[in-house]
Amino acid sequence: MPFYPAHDGTRLAYHTSGAGDPLICLPGGPMQDATYLGDLGGLAAHRRLILMDPRGTGDSDRPDDPATYRCDRLVDDVEALREHLGLDRADLLGHSAGGNLAVLYATRHPHRVARLLLIAPSTKAVGLEPTPQARLEAAKLRAGEPWFPAAFAALEQLQGGTATAATWEAVDPFMFGRWDDAARAFQELCDRHRNDEAAAVFGAEGAYDPEATRAALGAFPAPVLVLAGELDLNTLPSAAAEYAALFPAAELVVQPGAGHSPWIDDPAAFVAAVTAFLERSGLGGRSSGGTS
Repeated sequence: MPFYPAHDGTRLAYHTSGAGDPLICLPGGPMQDATYLGDLGGLAAHRRLILMDPRGTGDSDRPDDPATYRCDRLVDDVEALREHLGLDRADLLGHSAGGNLAVLYATRHPHRVARLLLIAPSTKAVGLEPTPQARLEAAKLRAGEPWFPAAFAALEQLQGGTATAATWEAVDPFMFGRWDDAARAFQELCDRHRNDEAAAVFGAEGAYDPEATRAALGAFPAPVLVLAGELDLNTLPSAAAEYAALFPAAELVVQPGAGHSPWIDDPAAFVAAVTAFLERSGLGGRSSGGTS
């Protein structure tokens, strides 16, 4: 189990799998450890995955100051990992809430990012939250599924501001292309590996400056992939399209039949989309060794 020191001295962990050019991967949750990412549907057959356990999760230590769980302050942990790996520039992948951290890192250290991959990204950092009505309309695409009536009723409660823990659990099927035993097991895994105390701080006041972030992304120089699941109720494809449009030249991929974790719903399609982007973006975007 490799570790590295954060700039404030907190001992942080990461996991590696696969071989080839490194790809730093930031998990979502927010504040889940990297366990649920697995090998990203087989992507480790093409890249060396560097899976970061955010502070206070997984094998990383809890910090002395809980305020350092805030998303903008976690940027320093990503930079410390890049330095530890000895990479002049790094390919960076963020999933869900990890997409917020990835774009904040990219705006603060744009010339340290070779390529940026945003997988079903949260849009909070750029202020592109869909309206409640947009989510309800998107949810109706699943009306033929047996779990839909109960899940849709729970979604209406959530959108109306009357959500409970049971409400959130009831809408879980909307996060997957198929709500089957494998999806249930994956959701349970995610729930077990999240630090709820840290999650409450992650997006606290001051974490985001959407206007400044959008302006910075408009000049971001590296190739960008924004990948959304066609059926994802968390990151609607329409929101992903708006996100991609913030960059000078981002590629948008909407994976058919997929939800919020597209490598779970169709691993082959996910890996094909990611590797195709990495190949198209060319040698000029490859991670490179050497210290800063």
